[in-house]
Amino acid sequence: MKENRLSSLTLLRMYLRSFLLQASWNFEKLQNLGFVYLILPGLHSLYGDEIPAEVCKRHGGYFNTHPYFAPLVAGTILRLEARSLAGEDLAVDAETYKSMVMAPFAAMGDALFWGGVRPLAALVGLLVASQGSLWAPVVFLVLFNLPHLVSRGSGLLLGALQELRAIETVQKCRLPDLAIRLKESTTILIGVLCAYLSFKGCEHQSLSVVWGFALLPVVLLFAWMAHKGVTSLFLVLLTTSSLLLLALVF
Repeated sequence: MKENRLSSLTLLRMYLRSFLLQASWNFEKLQNLGFVYLILPGLHSLYGDEIPAEVCKRHGGYFNTHPYFAPLVAGTILRLEARSLAGEDLAVDAETYKSMVMAPFAAMGDALFWGGVRPLAALVGLLVASQGSLWAPVVFLVLFNLPHLVSRGSGLLLGALQELRAIETVQKCRLPDLAIRLKESTTILIGVLCAYLSFKGCEHQSLSVVWGFALLPVVLLFAWMAHKGVTSLFLVLLTTSSLLLLALVF
């Protein structure tokens, strides 16, 4: 049995393995195989080359959460496993902790990354593309990938260092509020994009820019849809398809 600490190399290996969390899904336990693969270097650090069968079976149970928050769960569980191995009394064991945080982290990650970061990054990419720049795909990829790369690494370290207190740290970040702000920013940028393209279109057609205000009802419609809860991603797709349709017509 090895020292109950996770080395920097072990954490790095787990970080890299987190990208393969969803490489093996199954209908019964969803992400469990990917999660075991993720924490395997940590288990080897704790138990050595021969990991007890009951440990693998215990951690191979049902698992399903947002992939960008999975490293946080993995770091915390390994910390709890190390304390249990040292004979300490735990307020919450690893399996109970996992069952408690999976669903909240899944909902939080969906709202933040799928509903907030991705549409905003896509819209900024569209704004760059509207300038005729070929860097638009690069801008989108950078803006979308940087947050989740940081989230994976910081989550893994946070779980390994703070254990259960990591939940309090995540709560202090007010991620649900951040997701709402990102969605609001996306809606505003949709209006900016519509206004800019309408004025550029009038200029290209040698029309008065006053005609650009004809799209004001469209902008107001989008604002109303956002207020009613229509997702930012749907609004981005609707804007893009509408612009493509206008380009074909005119």
